[in-house]
Amino acid sequence: MDKLAEIRRPIEAELKEYRAIFEQTLKHENPLLRVALEHLLNRQGKMMRPMLVLLAAKFVGEVNERVLHAAVSLELLHTASLVHDDVVDESDRRRGQKSVNALLDNKAAVLVGDFLLSKALYHAAATGSNRVVTWVSELGQTLADGELLQLANLDISDISEENYFEVISKKTASLFATCAKAGALLAGGGEEVVSELEDFGQKVGVCFQMRDDLLDFDNQHDTGKPAGNDMKEGKLTLPVIHALLKTGDEAMRALALKVRRGEASDEEINSLVRFTIDNEGLSYTEKILDKIAYGSTQVIRLSERNSIVADALLKFVSFVVGRDV
Repeated sequence: MDKLAEIRRPIEAELKEYRAIFEQTLKHENPLLRVALEHLLNRQGKMMRPMLVLLAAKFVGEVNERVLHAAVSLELLHTASLVHDDVVDESDRRRGQKSVNALLDNKAAVLVGDFLLSKALYHAAATGSNRVVTWVSELGQTLADGELLQLANLDISDISEENYFEVISKKTASLFATCAKAGALLAGGGEEVVSELEDFGQKVGVCFQMRDDLLDFDNQHDTGKPAGNDMKEGKLTLPVIHALLKTGDEAMRALALKVRRGEASDEEINSLVRFTIDNEGLSYTEKILDKIAYGSTQVIRLSERNSIVADALLKFVSFVVGRDV
């Protein structure tokens, strides 16, 4: 049995219910919208975020209809953010397939993203929880704030780990945190366990993004994007930030700022990639990743709740930390 199958095993029946609701949500009679929504359905990923909602719920109690609506809401919000991000980044590929803006155009993609956002709020309301509606609304703001912060960083000369972690906390980890706490709350969890699972999700989300950033230096896996793609988009991630701060190399710092401004050639980007690898940027990031991952597992390991689901949550972390793509 593969790793994902082991993680899904305690929630197989619930995942089928989730898929049915999600697929029904992405049906529409408008011809242009139908093309985009069918395209999005066909490129569904590993469902990491819906799985986290369902696992968090089952860790606390049982998956109910309200939990399923929360899972759909959060996946729709995530999908909408990706559609809009591709427009902002002018990306024509997503998970190795055409982005919506490449399939249609930027105008249509923005409207598709807006449609998904409204559907996300509809399903948040269907949970019957004002707190979940508030969390989903706040999450939308946080995701946009993270994207804007990343854009703002392109125009500043400051290179720091603090900025890096602030961006990924808002752009990636906040979504995982909301998935975990929403699942726990809607399954009847008290304030303590909801808070614990929110912290779990936050840490797992940070790990997810850090692993994604490491994979950007990896030519051995089919990630759906070329190695060094983050730098081609002007993004400086933790591996290169550490190498720059460790060495204090002013020439490479100047090159990094050039990369950030989108002015570097492919040869210059390759030079910065080699510099990062040669100066332990990847090994440093791996160490920080492992430390955060270990911290995320403690609330699960120490719990006396559902042992089968606890094991699946630990496997969830393990998959995120060392994920094969």
